[in-house]
Amino acid sequence: MIARTINVVGFLLWWVSGVHAQDDGGREALTLDEVIAKYRTDLVLEPSEELESSPLFMTRGERRIAFAHFDALYPTVLFPASSTPSALPTEPMDLSDIVFTANEAPHTLASLLQSQHLMGLVVIQDGKVRFEHYAPDHAKDTQWVTFSVTKSVTSLLIGAAIQDGYIESADDPIVKYLPRLEGSEYGQSRIRDILQMASGISWNEDYEDPASDVAIAGALNGVALTDYLYSKPRVAAPGTLFNYNTAESNLLGEVLRAAIGMNAGPYLIQKIWQPMGMAFDANWLLSSPYGRETGGCCISATLRDYARLGLFALADGVLPDGTRVLPEGWIAASTSPSQGYEGYGYKWWLYGEGRYGARGVFGQAIFIDPAANLVVAAHSNGQVASGSDHNRELDAALIALSDYFRGL
Repeated sequence: MIARTINVVGFLLWWVSGVHAQDDGGREALTLDEVIAKYRTDLVLEPSEELESSPLFMTRGERRIAFAHFDALYPTVLFPASSTPSALPTEPMDLSDIVFTANEAPHTLASLLQSQHLMGLVVIQDGKVRFEHYAPDHAKDTQWVTFSVTKSVTSLLIGAAIQDGYIESADDPIVKYLPRLEGSEYGQSRIRDILQMASGISWNEDYEDPASDVAIAGALNGVALTDYLYSKPRVAAPGTLFNYNTAESNLLGEVLRAAIGMNAGPYLIQKIWQPMGMAFDANWLLSSPYGRETGGCCISATLRDYARLGLFALADGVLPDGTRVLPEGWIAASTSPSQGYEGYGYKWWLYGEGRYGARGVFGQAIFIDPAANLVVAAHSNGQVASGSDHNRELDAALIALSDYFRGL
């Protein structure tokens, strides 16, 4: 699973460093020490000379606070909870003895729950909450940042825009919606290629190189983003080479915005958040330099509302009232292996045998198995952004849960 998460390690390095000092309501963003004083005076932090501003380099204790209070630390746009939250009936099952192997050692779900890195886990099968767990300082109303889970949400919104007629097809050329890229190599790339991270355009996603593309342009959006991408050379035919490219998730957000004529946040509220009956407020980080959402990061939401997004995907984009939001078959297309990489679809990671999911750094997850009618959502605070023991244990636990319910 390392390959599934390693490429998003640097996402927040430059993202949070470029945001404005106020949110969309004019509120001054707080510093992390101010958030600690306001919300978590009970928490004893690990020793640190000074509090970090980047989530990638915070201590575990600092992250535990920051990830639950992104809306206090950074500019965000609010998604209000639905006035009619959708019901999630509870029929609990004892899953604690489910066994899996990770990091060359046996584990059970019970041992995973005891980990200091798992903040919350909810298992929904056949539409019922079968299992739910929260760390002592985590709760049903905790808004936890999703990081790159947001990429999969942007993919859903592209599908909604196709269903609404704003976008004709995933095979539309990018320049149909962003004509300022006419004359660049992006003139050959389709929306589908961007969804699959297979534009064929040169891009260096080396987070340790200060001269890399991601270090220079990973947080850009709007004209600044397209100006930077305009001169990038082509290294492969469109759709043939998978190359994780953070800027192209932001570019997809630009395509969406141009097509629908509004920002992504209000469109998400209108198409999914409110009609899906999300039970709690959520928020989306606003980026630099234009103070608007981009396609790659960072929605903060409660664990059950994470799971409701999974239920929406599981239902092929049909709302509880029967309204179809996504084109029929969009999820099947989104979760089919791309030509460039069999482990990736339209910004969904593929686990094999029809299983798929949305993933974010430090172990954020929405896992979906249509064959088992299963959705699992996790809030995490892993040891490191990617490739951690916790991430490997969580991945193995997700597959074990899937296998268990498939066997019933």
